[in-house]
Amino acid sequence: MVSIGLLGCGNVGRIIAAHQTGFTVKALFDRLPDHANDLARLCGAPAFSDFNEFISQDFDICVEAASTMAVREYAPKVLENDKNFLILSVGALSDKNFRDDLIRIAKEHHCRIHIPSGAVMGLDNLKVGQISRIDKVLLKTTKSPESLKMNVNTRTLAFRGKANECIKQFPKNINVSVALALASENDVDVELWADPDVDRNIHEIMVTGEFGEATIRVVNLPSPDNPSTSYLAALSVLSLLKNLDNPLVIGT
Repeated sequence: MVSIGLLGCGNVGRIIAAHQTGFTVKALFDRLPDHANDLARLCGAPAFSDFNEFISQDFDICVEAASTMAVREYAPKVLENDKNFLILSVGALSDKNFRDDLIRIAKEHHCRIHIPSGAVMGLDNLKVGQISRIDKVLLKTTKSPESLKMNVNTRTLAFRGKANECIKQFPKNINVSVALALASENDVDVELWADPDVDRNIHEIMVTGEFGEATIRVVNLPSPDNPSTSYLAALSVLSLLKNLDNPLVIGT
């Protein structure tokens, strides 16, 4: 069974620890020790206040459920300790130099970096862009003004441009765009809308290329315990972990 160390013990970390199917949590770490200690009481795994002590524990894969800042701070150390790394805050990889450094370290230490599908669907299919021409990927995301820290009374365009620029302005809100760009190996055009009439996050993905055309619309329910977190994002981590050792591989 796959064993994991959980980096980040907030809402997503709690969902992961509470649904251990096909994997087991062996160690916990959070910059806020109270969060790790609370989760330790729930799942029985030991909590560590020192990262070096945490990463030296015997587990197969470190699962990040914290923030882009946590990825930037800890990812190199995770890989240098010969641990595979699952990154949920994929926005950190919009920095090409940082991403290239992580890939280099992973190769040197024979490790893998896993990116779950997060709050959308269809990443497997978008990987056809790595071998066949994709002409355009457009992500149109609609969120409540509160989640974007905006005060508007009508549907308002908050951003239009490329994914790597959007993540700089909205680092906690648009990880999806970076995941799409990495999967397709293409620039992703982004429209980010604030709409006071929506209470769910809506992602519309439109792709055209040699394969034809595709449109995907995902309406995310919030996590039961934290309205600011997509439940689908947490579920995508659970699905990836459950299938890591599965001899039957589905999808590309």
